[in-house]
Amino acid sequence: MRELIDSIETFVIDFASSTYDFIDFWGVIVLMAIESTAIPLPSEVIMPLAGWLLVADENRGFGWVLLAGFYGAVGSLIGSLAEYYVSRAGGRPLIEKYGKYLLITRRDMERADSWFETRGEITIFIARMIPGVRGFISIPAGIARMNVIKFSIFTFLGAFPWTLGLAWGGWALGENYEDIRHVTKPFDVPIIVTVLALVSWFVWKRVRELRAEGAERQAMEAADAGGTEGDAD
Repeated sequence: MRELIDSIETFVIDFASSTYDFIDFWGVIVLMAIESTAIPLPSEVIMPLAGWLLVADENRGFGWVLLAGFYGAVGSLIGSLAEYYVSRAGGRPLIEKYGKYLLITRRDMERADSWFETRGEITIFIARMIPGVRGFISIPAGIARMNVIKFSIFTFLGAFPWTLGLAWGGWALGENYEDIRHVTKPFDVPIIVTVLALVSWFVWKRVRELRAEGAERQAMEAADAGGTEGDAD
């Protein structure tokens, strides 16, 4: 597993570095737009590299860090809007038909509609700063048809502190990034194992809920059928 993690990280770093070499600061927008569509291109690598390669290595001041953070937030908004509109256009019919295969219940959809209607703004704002969640939050927002203006505003406001902080970290650390990764690498495998354990528990729990929901629906259909036959008699 260690070798797999290292190879993935090396690929991401090489890809991001090549993109910055090719299109400079525009690469921040492109890469963060990709990251915000739930494609595994972590902002935790993209933005520190921007602060390091585009600012620190070029002997640019802190104003350029602000620019990198701004571009990162713009990229997040672009990718999030793409994900939002795809989910808004076709998400609900697909979820209603195939949601059970994605472990999504009808109660989940009802809760999502209610949640984004009453707490959508703060949910989007906070979710943009949570790793593992930020790339997916646009999907339920789109399915729930959250107001797109509010979605865009709070997506940008939530993304900017995140992208700015990461860019600042890369600018401040500079070439020490590799030394810090050497210290943090031993924690990668325990974190992944913990995440997998939590995912397994969630899947087990959700399968039970889906089965219970299916049994309840079948019982209601059987009761309705019995009532219809009684009326016919």
